Amino acid sequence: MKRGLPKVDIEGLTSFIPEDEIFQWLEKTKNPSKERVREIIQRSLDKNRLEPEEMATLINANSPEMAEEIFEGARALKEKIYGNRIVLFAPLYVGNECINNCQYCGFRCTNSEVARKTLSMPELEQEIEALVNRGHKRLIMVYGEHPQYDAQFIHDSVQTVYAQKYGNGEIRRVNINAAPLDHDGFKLVKSAEIGTYQIFQETYHQETYKKQHPSGPKSEYLWRLHGLDRAQEAGIDDVGIGALMGLFDWRFETMALLYHTIHLEERFNVGPHTISFPRIEPAIGTETAKYQGVSDFDFKRLVAILRLAVPYTGLILTCRESVELRNEIIKFGVSQIDAGSDIGVGAYSAKDDESYKKSQFVLNDGRSLDQVIRELCEADFIPSFCTGCYRLGRTGEHFMEFAIPGFVKRFCTPNAVLTFLEYMEDYSSPETKKIGMKQVERELDRMPEGDQKLQLIERIEQIKQGARDLYF
Repeated sequence: MKRGLPKVDIEGLTSFIPEDEIFQWLEKTKNPSKERVREIIQRSLDKNRLEPEEMATLINANSPEMAEEIFEGARALKEKIYGNRIVLFAPLYVGNECINNCQYCGFRCTNSEVARKTLSMPELEQEIEALVNRGHKRLIMVYGEHPQYDAQFIHDSVQTVYAQKYGNGEIRRVNINAAPLDHDGFKLVKSAEIGTYQIFQETYHQETYKKQHPSGPKSEYLWRLHGLDRAQEAGIDDVGIGALMGLFDWRFETMALLYHTIHLEERFNVGPHTISFPRIEPAIGTETAKYQGVSDFDFKRLVAILRLAVPYTGLILTCRESVELRNEIIKFGVSQIDAGSDIGVGAYSAKDDESYKKSQFVLNDGRSLDQVIRELCEADFIPSFCTGCYRLGRTGEHFMEFAIPGFVKRFCTPNAVLTFLEYMEDYSSPETKKIGMKQVERELDRMPEGDQKLQLIERIEQIKQGARDLYF
């Protein structure tokens, strides 16, 4: 295949986001009764994906009293499907060159204040060494949209990551956040054995999208909107969607995420593996204060509503948010968070005073991975670095076959314990290990007696004796 970005081709593409219908649902469902809201919450607790009318009703249930019932429903649903595990990952920015001119982004091509940097393969290896030596096992690799970050470059950089091993550690799963590709490009990237491919639409509202993306390949709304269709057609069955909350009305964006989910379910029989909902944050050389943003209260509501609307989809909460808000929101159904993150290109291995000039935006949670893990245990969560489903083929439609009957809890909790124990044996501080071992004991106490518990206890002892990468 030719090097460089694919040709943007929107012939025959139409939008599957019905803007007028979204606004109509938001209008028709105003002032919902408590009884109707409770009916919808119960339907979600019965593990049904909600319909647009139902999501709009929850969005309009905006009193503090109704919001608390929605929060409680989201907490209960998370426990029912995911248990108390939290999957941990780190973002790795590979390069911030970009030919788009997204008005809200520090990487936009007209921003003269950002320091441009692309990691060479030796520099990428240094970043991986730094991340592995802190205990990371899962990455999301992030690339600007630029001809040098084509499918071949993404493929090669992923293979470089997987080839690194330091002591007992290595990266076992690489997810991708990059520009939309054509079918050949997605097939090439898939051959590097990636996990999830993320494409965030940023805003699903076409008029706002056009204003915010005046030039570059990203200016084509439909090419981006159908990007994950092409990924699925090319064989990538784990895909992630997202919206940048604050560019337009969060209520519309949240509804649009549900419509995107429904579209993927109808076309490919499986919805997105993950949904992301980052809020717009300040960026170097960028006037982000002009955007409407989303209040903390509404942000908590949208997370809880998404949890109820799409019970089997992973929800990702990032270090954009403050420690206090993250600690509160993970209870509403978040299943993945990043930790110990740095979004300056090259900043994990060579932090400098000006790394912020190489960053896309500002982070609000600067805790180390070890501190995040310790505080998760103190809050009775089990940290997880598990990659077992990915490597056993439990992805896409196959993942749903396991997830819908409730098997996620059955597989994921034991695997979380094993990967967490690896972290404690190899990387944690003594204080975190002491608290973490108590959490492992609590998890064992909660497990029903039987063969699986006996097998888990046996594998725990194997890890203590030096075995690694054991999973169910």
